[in-house]
Amino acid sequence: MVAQRTFVMIKPDGVKRHLIGEIISRLEKKGLNIVSMKMLKMSREMAERLYEEHKGKSFYEELVSYITSGQVVCMVIEGDEAVSVLRKMIGSTDPKDAMPGTIRGDFALSKSENVIHASDSPEKALKEISIFFSEELQINA
Repeated sequence: MVAQRTFVMIKPDGVKRHLIGEIISRLEKKGLNIVSMKMLKMSREMAERLYEEHKGKSFYEELVSYITSGQVVCMVIEGDEAVSVLRKMIGSTDPKDAMPGTIRGDFALSKSENVIHASDSPEKALKEISIFFSEELQINA
């Protein structure tokens, strides 16, 4: 297996509800490594870059408004098949469809306040990492 890098973000509701430690603990217990991490309040420009694929959709403005409403924790995570492993760990976007034991299944309150974001492909990971982290972290993404 080849180590892969991906992007993970604990959303404003996860930060406000003090779930940072619990989420990081789950990632580390799974054998994933945190390559870099930062807490920030996302600008509208960053949010628009992150969610550009949803521009024009009915939920776009609500999404941008929500993600810029408070602090987030952004991480570059590395591990074997990191993208697919993380997608399984976080669960379905809608918490009512997320399995118990997944991060969203255990902590998400609604479809919009679902605690965590993780890249859904290696290509998307590279793009998302580039929004929040410097060039040297994009190698091997």
